[in-house]
Formats: sequence, structure tokens, C-alpha cells
Amino acid sequence: MKRTFIVVASLALLSCSQEEAPEQPAVASDADVVDTSLETRLVENPPVDESVPLPDGLEWVTNEDDPVFASPEAQRGGTFTSYITSFPLTLRMFGPDANTGTFVSIKRSIHMALLDLHPNTLRFLPSLATHWAIGPSGNRVYYRLDQRARWSDGVPVTADDYVFSREFRLSEYVLAPFWQNYFTNVITDIAKHDDYTISVELNTAKPGDELLYQTNLSPTPRHFHVLNENWVEDYNWRVEPNTGPYQISAVEKGRFIEFSRKDDWWANDFKYYQNRFNVDTIRIDIIRDENVAYEYFLRGELDAFDFTSVVPSRWHERAQGEPYDDGYIHKIQFYNDIPREARGLWLNMDDPMLADQNIRYGLAHSINMDQVLSTLFRGDYDRLRMHYEGFYWDYSHPDIQAREFDLNVADEYLDAAGWTQRGADGIRVRDGQRLSLRITYGTQEHSAWLVLVREEARKAGIELELQLLDPSAWGTQVGQKNFQIVLLTFGFGLTPGFWQAYHSDNAHVPNTNNITNTDDPALDALIDEYEAASELDTRVRLSHQIQEMLHDIGGFIPAYKRGYVRETYWRWVQMPEARGVRTSTLIFDPIAMGLIWVDEDMRADTVAARAEGRTFEPVSIVDETWRVD
Repeated sequence: MKRTFIVVASLALLSCSQEEAPEQPAVASDADVVDTSLETRLVENPPVDESVPLPDGLEWVTNEDDPVFASPEAQRGGTFTSYITSFPLTLRMFGPDANTGTFVSIKRSIHMALLDLHPNTLRFLPSLATHWAIGPSGNRVYYRLDQRARWSDGVPVTADDYVFSREFRLSEYVLAPFWQNYFTNVITDIAKHDDYTISVELNTAKPGDELLYQTNLSPTPRHFHVLNENWVEDYNWRVEPNTGPYQISAVEKGRFIEFSRKDDWWANDFKYYQNRFNVDTIRIDIIRDENVAYEYFLRGELDAFDFTSVVPSRWHERAQGEPYDDGYIHKIQFYNDIPREARGLWLNMDDPMLADQNIRYGLAHSINMDQVLSTLFRGDYDRLRMHYEGFYWDYSHPDIQAREFDLNVADEYLDAAGWTQRGADGIRVRDGQRLSLRITYGTQEHSAWLVLVREEARKAGIELELQLLDPSAWGTQVGQKNFQIVLLTFGFGLTPGFWQAYHSDNAHVPNTNNITNTDDPALDALIDEYEAASELDTRVRLSHQIQEMLHDIGGFIPAYKRGYVRETYWRWVQMPEARGVRTSTLIFDPIAMGLIWVDEDMRADTVAARAEGRTFEPVSIVDETWRVD
């Protein structure tokens, strides 16, 4: 299961023999079982006594006019089983290791924000807030909270939870430098106007939709947290109450995490939440080998399988055979219209070699992505041009192209860097040192194309060492910025996040998204100007200038992009007639978008049919409704 808006390692899904399945312990030890009980803990955090008067003349708006996108045919109930390849290092939402691994996006999915975003119209919808109003200064948004909203333990969600959310992120005990910086320099104030009215202030005015997007916060349960020097350790495995439809209900470390749907979820009957989040139980198994996971899927022990991140040969060669031909397992390729994930090689410019721009340029011209795309990837993918490509309104630069594979150009840059000599094996040397760089990555699936890239780079005299790590270890290295080159995929927002990814405020320190350690005063000045600008035309112009400068810096080597998701699923997993939405990054996602459902009667019939030799019509869907590429 994968999401967006975070840094993730792309998952790879392969096949292998059933005998390779790892043995599981028959009984988990007490130390491995996490207490998931949700007894109300009313912490003696002092209430927020001061209430700020509201300004006159606010124009309160809401949106109940957009079309619904869930299916009225959806059925409630059943169990959906998926997997991830590594167990999370913590259940905390913040602090050390909270933003690493593949589980982070799933745990974020159960926490609601003030507003939701319609996945087709991209207009804002009510969620924890029923109405909103933009203040006269253009940098503050006022929100009326839904008085029906409840935490998982039944405690009401109030303005105090939002005021506390800023205090929480700023706390020295949470050890979250990115959020401390963000809630100091970007979100500059959260004010309580009464128990169910708040406002959020941004550091500067923004165009309307961007202002809503950047102030659209989630609350933090003030009754649950005790902020002191022991917070990180004390809350490492505590299950936090949330506002969404699911709650973590069972955890065995190293084996699985289970979510249960709340019978009395406070938003059950809301217009845009009806017929969604239909599955009663979601189980996420830990299967560390994707080969083994695919065998589990073929046996019906996983309900769907995401082939999106798999190299195309796996889709063409593995997603076929008896269970597909006999109609037990279906296939879908669904095109979407979203910002493209920034997948590629990120260069740590704190490394002495990569601090040299000539080395960065020479390396970029030594990466033969065209050969990867035309051979291993069968022409199914396209070259990613740059970070921030795709649907970013007008912010995406229309003309920047990735540097092409060209050994002559690579030679010019590498020679200019002083690496003019080659050893007996063809690798460049200088002062007894080899021009050797390490690429760190977190999933086996990337090995084949990285080997091809490595061999092509040797022609330019560059030695690329490939370091494959367990996803958790990979995530730790990324967080600590302990790498030379890392292969990863940046998620996306609706507008470019230049400050968090490239401003020197976030360089040279761990656990920030400036993983390249980009530190350029001229770039900082442009980013600061962009952050301060309120007019759309000015922001678009600055965005293009920033992207040109980032291209010139050369800290990111784009790899490839795809404009669709590819998944296989057992026929008992059902989806709406429209199948997905414009922004779908995963069709069979019961917990974030939550449009699917499980027909347990059809599961039983499918199992019986397979045993009896009964077959069904094969199903292979290609849906181009939202195709743009």
C-alpha cells in the first residue's frame, strides 16, 4: 500500500516459489504485542483560556455542490488483506523515525484535516470544518469546526486541539526539526476564537486555493499527550486516537498491523463519506520479500496486488496465467492526472565529490535512462523531465528537460573537474583516488535497471557501487542523510514545496526533506520571495526561475514517470463503475480513498469455483478517462 505526499521507497512485487515463505512464530511474545486499547486519558494540559474576537465582515463558505464519487452499490463489511515489506520503527506520527518506511502514509490516512479535497474537481470539501472564510489580510483562514467531531476514544475535537497541535510541533521534546521550523516560519499562528472556531495564519498572503491548502491542518489530541523528556520513548508504541473511520486495533511487531472500522464513526452519514471506507477489517501483513508476497496473493491470502512500481516486464510476464485466464483474478490499468512523482537519483552535495558541479553534470550525462526505458521498461514509461512535473496548475516549468546520456559531454565535465586519468579498468583516478560513487536504494526491484545504469556509467569512467538496504535501514539513511546518492521517490502536493526540499534552512541537518543539502544563498532568496508572494502571476514566475536554478545546480537526476496505476485483484474485490478518480494513485485502497468493498459471498463462490473447475470470463481493464500523458 502506497500513498503520496511523503518520501517513500518504491515497492517491488515479484514472484517466487511457495517454499520460500518465511516461517512465522506460532505465538507472539508479550513484548511483541502492542497494547491497542483506547482508554480515555485526560491529561492535565491546561485549557486555552484566551479567545480572540472574530473580525467583522467574514464571508463564510462551504461546498456541498460537487458530485459524489463513491458507489451507492458499495457493501459494508468483510476483511481486506494487504502487505508492506518492513515493520515500522514507531507508531508515532512525529519525532525520530516517524517519517520513514512504507507505513507512514497509511497511518497518516486515518487522521482527518480541516478540509477534504474532491478527487475529481479538486475543490475543497467540508471535513473537520463545516465552513471557512479568508480573512481580510489574505494570510489567515477562519474555520468553523464540526461540533460532532470525535476522537477515537469519544472525546470531542475542539479548538484547543488545534492550538495544542502547534504547541506540540514546536516542543523540544518531540524532536521534529522540520515541524519546528515549519510552525515557526510558515504557520505563524493558530488562534482560538471560541471552542469551535479557529483561525490559522500563514506567514504571507497566498491565492485562495493555496491559502486553504497550506492552512488545512490536522488536530492533535491534547488529552492524550504528555510532553516531557520521555515523550519519544513513552509514545513509541502507543496508539494515538484519531478522527478518521479506522483505528489501529491489533499489532504484533514484525508480523502485522490491523485496523478496524469504527461502528460509530462521527462522519458516517456525511455526503462525501457515504459509501466509502466500506471494509470492516484491514490487515497489513509484513512480508519482507516481494517474491513471497506475490505467492501469497496467488493463493488468495492477499486481496490485491500493486504492479505500479514493478518494472513493466513483471506486469507483462507475471500478471497472466491460469488465475487470470479463468477470471479469478482481474487486471486494471487506470490513468490518472496528478503531479508526477519525483523519482530519480538524489545527490548529497555535502559529499566532497558531489559538491563539485562538474561531477554532478558529468554523472547526469553518464546515466543512460533512454536505454533503460526502451529495453528493460519496454517503452511503457517516459523520462521524467524534472522535479515538479505534471499537474501543478501553472507552476511546473514547461521547457526544462533532463540531461541526456552523452559520453562526450560527460567527458568534458569530468575532465574539467580534474579527473582526466583512467586506471587499467577504465575508471577515472585522481591523486590515487577512484571516481567511485555509491547509490543507495531500498527495494530489489530496482536492481536490474540500476545494473544497466552502472555498466553504462563505466564508459564515462565512473564507478557506481549499488547498495541495496532493507527499507527500514534505507529510510534511516535517508533521514540521517548518510548517503552519497540515493534512489527515492518524492511525493507531491498541489504546489511545489521549494522551501522544505531546497532551502538552506533544511540543509545539513537530519530528518528534513532537503536531502540533497542544497545550500545556495541566491536560491534561498528566490524561495523566500516565492514564499512571500501573494499574487499568482508572481508566484508562477518565481517558480519557473527556481526550477531553472535547481536544474543548473544539478542535485537531482530524474529517472522515469508513468501516468497510470497497474493493479491485479481477486474478483471479490469490487470497485465503483467509474473505477477510480482523477487523483488515484492506488485503486484498491480501502483506508485512504476507500471506494472499494469486499463481497464475501463472491469470495466464497470464487474459492468453490476454483475447487470445482468452474471458470469466469477474464477481465483486463484499461481506463483512459483521465489520461493526459
